[in-house]
Amino acid sequence: MTSGPSDIVYYISGSVLFLVCALKIPALVRRRNDALLRAAIRLLFAGGCIMFLAAPDAIRALNRLTGITNFSAPVVYATLTGYSAASLLLIINWRPAPPEQTRCISRWCVTCYAAAILIIFLLFWAGSAPVEQLTLFDAYYANTPYIREMIVTYLVAHGVAATASLILCWRWSGQLTRGSLRIGLRLLACAYLLHVSYDVARLIAVAARWARHDLDFLIVQVTPRFAALSAVVGAIGFTLPLVGPRVTETVRVVRQLQQLNPLWRALQHVPTPGAVRTTLPWWRTPPAVLLTSRKTALYDAILALSPYCDPAIREAAYQTLLHAGDNEASAAVTADAAMILVARKRQLTGLENEDSAHLMAWRSQDLVPLSLALASPVVRNLHEHHRLHVESGPS
Repeated sequence: MTSGPSDIVYYISGSVLFLVCALKIPALVRRRNDALLRAAIRLLFAGGCIMFLAAPDAIRALNRLTGITNFSAPVVYATLTGYSAASLLLIINWRPAPPEQTRCISRWCVTCYAAAILIIFLLFWAGSAPVEQLTLFDAYYANTPYIREMIVTYLVAHGVAATASLILCWRWSGQLTRGSLRIGLRLLACAYLLHVSYDVARLIAVAARWARHDLDFLIVQVTPRFAALSAVVGAIGFTLPLVGPRVTETVRVVRQLQQLNPLWRALQHVPTPGAVRTTLPWWRTPPAVLLTSRKTALYDAILALSPYCDPAIREAAYQTLLHAGDNEASAAVTADAAMILVARKRQLTGLENEDSAHLMAWRSQDLVPLSLALASPVVRNLHEHHRLHVESGPS
């Protein structure tokens, strides 16, 4: 007999599914009534069980433990049928629809697949499978009464669920234009396509035995690889829509923190009387909290510099930028950045400016453009032009 993938392939694939399942359990504890989350966890758990139970060593161990030859076959097939039901339930609960319609279809799905699982065990007990088969059960017993029907039952049940899930995921993804949900649905469609390919390949091998031909390599060599690959792709597909928005938001926050670095380096040592500053360790503080703290500190520093801001400096920079071809919005932000840098120098020598009320007008604006504007040559030139004057005090 030609050997298929080693046990480690099954165990790695199953471990990936169990890991993703375990990562979602804390969320289930917090949201006990979340039907979608429960369906996702059931699906991931069932998929992990399938991969572990389908490993040849696990098949042998289960047969020895129960003392029933090939008892692992109906167990694996029933678990795969349960996985099929969990797949449909997840898509049914996930896809937007009226609640009553969702509950009705879910009950119908559970009833049909529970009946299929019962039929699998009844057919196994009615049939006879005395020779242990670790990897070629489907082909070896393809012509055995009742066992043959059991094999067809699980393949059809799984194939119908996989095909329905494939169509639903692909149609739903087509209604979306972008985002982690669309990518996740496309990955799930690929995973279910692999499931369908698994069923078709096994049915072809079984039908070949009916016609007295030998295509057993499809069962031993091909379908286990379909199963392993679909487990990994499916785990990523289910996880991405759940964690994608959070990852996207975290990336956005981290990017903003990086963009604020120039302004923070310029103002982090500005004294802010009355403002409370706390040092938050970045390695254990959520990025969103770090961003809020950073923005608050920058606003406090800008407010503290108000008495030292010179409107003439801002106006000079603004006009220079307009003549250079900048638009009004960009020129205004860059002029503010130039005035703030000079104000920082003036603060060091105590040179206050009487007209500082105007600064409050843009205090609530986005700090990111202000920070990025610090790299402007106009800002650097004005800062250098006024550096000696500010450091030498009033003339």
